[in-house]
Amino acid sequence: MPCFQLRSTRQALAATLAVLVAGALSAATTVEPLATGAAMPDFNLPAVDGKQYTPASFKDAKVLAIAFTSNHCPTAQAYEARLKKLAADFKPKGVAFLAVNANHADAVRLDEMGYTDLGDTFEELKIRAEHQNFNFPYVDDGPEQKMTAAYGPAATPHMFVFDSKRRLRFQGRIDDSERADLVKEQTTRDVIEALLAGREPPVTQTKVFGCSIKWKDKTEDNLRWLEKVAQEPVKLERADAATLEELRANAGTDTLRVINLWATWCGPCVSEFDELIETNLRFRHRDFELVTVAAQFPQEEAKVLRFLKQHHASTRNYIFGDSDKYALLEAIDPEWNGALPHTLVIAPDGKVVHRQTGALDFLELRRAILPAIDAISPWPASGK
Repeated sequence: MPCFQLRSTRQALAATLAVLVAGALSAATTVEPLATGAAMPDFNLPAVDGKQYTPASFKDAKVLAIAFTSNHCPTAQAYEARLKKLAADFKPKGVAFLAVNANHADAVRLDEMGYTDLGDTFEELKIRAEHQNFNFPYVDDGPEQKMTAAYGPAATPHMFVFDSKRRLRFQGRIDDSERADLVKEQTTRDVIEALLAGREPPVTQTKVFGCSIKWKDKTEDNLRWLEKVAQEPVKLERADAATLEELRANAGTDTLRVINLWATWCGPCVSEFDELIETNLRFRHRDFELVTVAAQFPQEEAKVLRFLKQHHASTRNYIFGDSDKYALLEAIDPEWNGALPHTLVIAPDGKVVHRQTGALDFLELRRAILPAIDAISPWPASGK
């Protein structure tokens, strides 16, 4: 499972930025979509199934439908099931589908991933495809974005439908609403059915709606944002039993609260701390709060604060404010056996929706966080 550690992320982005400064970046931030009737531009990209895909991979298809998409975009996620349905319905009729990740992974800011469990790296594409049981190839154009620049998608998702001669016959939306219950026009389906019947498509292009393409020259903006985050103030307070009980109750907040109990001398706590902070950066613009509690004696306050500053922990941070650790353990979580690290995900009503003692599985944590936040404030396009 990939780790997006804050310090290592800045180093990776700095390396990418050096490439930009050297003038090696050719992709433009805005491109025009391929013109109707144009020949299919070439591509040669790796897929999550371990294969390499080119236009020749689909030489027998009567129609080839290409969806430029991404992992992190909630609009793209809303269309995954519908794209799978299209692929299942039309495969017996000789239609092939190809999904293309259009985004450069380092150009996606952490706060742009507040609606997703996964980013847009190749390893994460593999996880998404397996988890969602994609019935079409999923290739990665993110590192160079040559295919994306040649085709010109405006957002994710964006469809490009080619006929048997591999001429573009349609580019635009899958249908006319992110919310499946509001769909009135099955645009891509209607186009494909027309082509299979030998008719002209009812429409050749439409507008699209979704997340903008994250071109790799946006990496510089991401680096500046990370540097700004690193300058946020870091504070540490002492917590007595009453404070911990209040944190645990999470009453009247309308906020999902994640509490992580850790210590500077705890190896797993230290090794996962950067990714914990990045979890906060992902979700903090939603109804979410991360609270860290150092399970150490009050006399160690200076040492704990120094560690927090080194790791840019601009979260709500506490240290045990009493030497009776067992009373504090009981106050924060009666079910906790005292082993570190220990993490709680608590709904506004005080219900623990996720509990983990030991090193965190961050993918599992994000998959616990997302539905819990959505229950508080659903993504508008979900219709909930």
